[in-house]
Order: sequence, then structure tokens, then C-alpha cells
Amino acid sequence: MNIKRNWAGMICCFLLFTVVCLVLAFKVKGAFRASGHPELGLLFFILPGIVASFISRGGEVIKPLIGAMLAAPLCLLVMRLVFVPSRSFWQELAWLLSGIFWCALGALCFMFVRSLIHRRRHK
Repeated sequence: MNIKRNWAGMICCFLLFTVVCLVLAFKVKGAFRASGHPELGLLFFILPGIVASFISRGGEVIKPLIGAMLAAPLCLLVMRLVFVPSRSFWQELAWLLSGIFWCALGALCFMFVRSLIHRRRHK
């Protein structure tokens, strides 16, 4: 059970990061560009970090981070080969690295909130 729980956070983050990446890259892109704030879509990468940290044992940050780092090359490959690229390779790489950052930040935020709740219960 412990081994499965360690892998669950990583696999969850891998899948959710890939889904968020593909949805943002191809479905929602026009909506954020039309609003004048295309970078707002990166905030959606917080969600895979929060969910994966919740699933991971002890609310770890490393498992979601590893999952996001493993998903990024797959997302880059899909964005470059399957769909017509609208940005350069370096811009897409920078966008994915920003997504990894926001994913890790989501896991850290979950850990912070969890520690606050835990501290309040034990007082």
C-alpha cells in the first residue's frame, strides 16, 4: 500500500499536468489571448500540484514535481508533432517550465494549508 501511495501522486500529477497542458495549449488559448492576458492560463497548473500533493503520502512536494517534470517532455513532443506550433520551440519550453513551477507551487500551497490545519487542530 505504501509503495502504491508513493507512485499515486507522481502518476496523478503526470496525467493532470498533461491534460492541463493540452487543454490550455489548444482549447483555451484563444480565450486568454482575447482577454489580453494570455499568461493567466499558467495558473491552472496549480491544480495538478494540489491534487497530487493531496494524494501523495504526507502531502509531499517531490512526487508532484517529478510527475510534472516527466510530463513536460511528453507535452512538448505532442505540441510540436501533433498540432501546428504557434510559438517557437524555446517559447514552448519556457511555457512548460513555468507550468512545472506553478505545479510545484500548488503542492507547496497545499502543504502550507495542511500544516496550518494540523497546527490548529492540535492546539
